[in-house]
Amino acid sequence: MEEKLSKYIYHFTNLRRDSKNGGAPHKPILLLSIISLFEKQLFNNYQIEILPELVASFKSNWSKLVETNHHPIFALPFYHMSSEPFWRLIPNIGCEKWIESKSSMRSLKNLTTAVKMAVIDNELLELLIYPESREVLKLSILEKYFSRTKIDYFNNYAEDDFPNISILNESSEDYKRIIKDLKNRVDENTFQEEIYIRGGLFRREIPKIYNNTCAISKLRIDAIINSSMIDACHIVPFSEGYDDTLTNGIALCPNLHRAFDKGLISISNNFKVILKDNFIENSSTYNISQFEGEEILLPNQLEFQPTQENFSMHRKKFNFI
Repeated sequence: MEEKLSKYIYHFTNLRRDSKNGGAPHKPILLLSIISLFEKQLFNNYQIEILPELVASFKSNWSKLVETNHHPIFALPFYHMSSEPFWRLIPNIGCEKWIESKSSMRSLKNLTTAVKMAVIDNELLELLIYPESREVLKLSILEKYFSRTKIDYFNNYAEDDFPNISILNESSEDYKRIIKDLKNRVDENTFQEEIYIRGGLFRREIPKIYNNTCAISKLRIDAIINSSMIDACHIVPFSEGYDDTLTNGIALCPNLHRAFDKGLISISNNFKVILKDNFIENSSTYNISQFEGEEILLPNQLEFQPTQENFSMHRKKFNFI
């Protein structure tokens, strides 16, 4: 174990970085953020996924530690860490050639489109799983790259790096105003990262408040992995309404999610399923038409229930009578 630890202390303190302006802090900040997610048990294997919590931790650690005028672009270190011997990118299907284009990987949107995840060495995984070796690696990064500001890191360590669900409990109007103001105030990369974090919260919390149950079919699947089998569906698409609040969400299984997004089904003003009459189904136990007139499942807490205003907008968009 000592030999492995020495090996990765060396790798972590000799990262390949742009040397301008005192050296780019992006890779060290990303490694600290990955360690943080191992500490909180959001990571527990060699697969490093681009979780909203990882982006949020990166932004938080940057604000605590970085003094130089580098730009805190998350996509840069996640992509360029592949120049290190312990990191390998796994592309999404069809994007194998795209990830060879370094200039295309500067935005979070392009990164998440092209890259499925990164994988780390099994030896490194062993070190990150154990608290003692994990702490040594963290301290080595802080001492090497952030000796002047590490005190700020420890002084603010108790602060939760991750976004809080309370931001999704704001009124729709307040939420839309905040997003529009953010879009006008920050650069495109920062805006993409903030939207990714907030969207991740939405995708995580909507299935929770529906008890991982589809609101229409009442199907419930408790996955043995840390992943919900029920989708978080926007009633009014985010691209149209800039609204990630919980009252603009409904939990649906994937086939009904697609049907709702395509306007084959909608929800009436008394929370019952209504169908369009312009599609034909074959006879199947999976027929969408079997749910016509069924009352949907609603969250127990009134403040989390979807608003009739949003369902009305959905019906109007797809010309339901």
